[in-house]
Amino acid sequence: MTELPSKSEFREIGRGWSADEGRSMSLRADAYTRAEWFEADRRAILARSWQWVCHVEKLRTPGSYVTVDIAGYPIAVVRDREGVLRAFWNVCKHRAHHLLSGEGETTRIMCPYHAWVYKLDGQLVRAPETEHLEDFNTGDICLDAVQVEEFAGFVYVNLDPDAKPLREQSGNLETEIRHWAPDIDKLTFGHRLTYDIRSNWKNVVDNFLECYHCPTAHKDFCDLVDMDTYKVTTHGIYSSHMAEAGKSENSAYDVSNATVRTHAVWWLWPTTCLMRYPGRSSMIVLNVIPVGPDRTLETYDFFLETPEPDPMELDAMRYLDEVLQVEDIALVESVQRGMETPAFTQGRIVNDPTGSGKSEHAVHHFHGLVLDAYARAAGAAA
Repeated sequence: MTELPSKSEFREIGRGWSADEGRSMSLRADAYTRAEWFEADRRAILARSWQWVCHVEKLRTPGSYVTVDIAGYPIAVVRDREGVLRAFWNVCKHRAHHLLSGEGETTRIMCPYHAWVYKLDGQLVRAPETEHLEDFNTGDICLDAVQVEEFAGFVYVNLDPDAKPLREQSGNLETEIRHWAPDIDKLTFGHRLTYDIRSNWKNVVDNFLECYHCPTAHKDFCDLVDMDTYKVTTHGIYSSHMAEAGKSENSAYDVSNATVRTHAVWWLWPTTCLMRYPGRSSMIVLNVIPVGPDRTLETYDFFLETPEPDPMELDAMRYLDEVLQVEDIALVESVQRGMETPAFTQGRIVNDPTGSGKSEHAVHHFHGLVLDAYARAAGAAA
């Protein structure tokens, strides 16, 4: 197993960052390039924060289940027969084989290795050929539970048993989301885009959190939305990014008949990005999945009014996939290569006190949360 950074390295990693956005430097390059810092991310951030799983529609029916990897660990989320949402480590208590795969519906959880059977509440009810064992009782064995929560139309899990509920941690986030997307629970899955990116996950999040680069790198996007109305506000463990749709023709996709005219985006610490583009009512979920120091997976899930996208949504998907993502992936992969050279240690945060989208104050906010998590990890290791 990769070791965590040393105590002195934990102290050093925050050097240059300031609570004052107007005076601060960025997070140091080591945090984006070295294996020790990725291990710190995995243990101190990913395994201790609320992670997105799916829309509630996948887990509405008793017996429905979804499996995911969180911080590299296998997790199963199920709706039991009584309608209670539960999450477990997806690991058999006998010999550690995985239990469920993919997603679907089931009446029980049966291990494919030795056919141990668990109820949907995690309780072991059958273990073949164990009748002769001494001091063995199926009633004493239950799958290890994981925290799970329905929040603003989606399901999240947290591997930290001591973590506060997401609803408590996130302040007014759900109120904001439901104000702009009151039908979020009724939306249905329409399409998924996937990407494999040669960059650290924090570079991906940094890039998402600022539009300082948009006039240079995303000229189509700057016509799609009215950049003069673009405002970014940071709160606790999330940030809100709001802009009105552009009023003139643009080369991204036609929004002249859009019923939703506000570009509303929320980033939720650390890896969930919720986006409502101009068009019909919809929600796009960007799930950032850290894989290694220089590799990140992304999924874009489109939740729509109907399972089939309309022509405007098809154009939006084409634009996001063939234009916007191509531009952003090239940017973050170039940044990753630059961070791996001796020429870069950290850069200045560019802050606009008015909260403009063309400012990096949300990046600064994210870096502060990362450093807070590192400080807690250093304290725990002391």
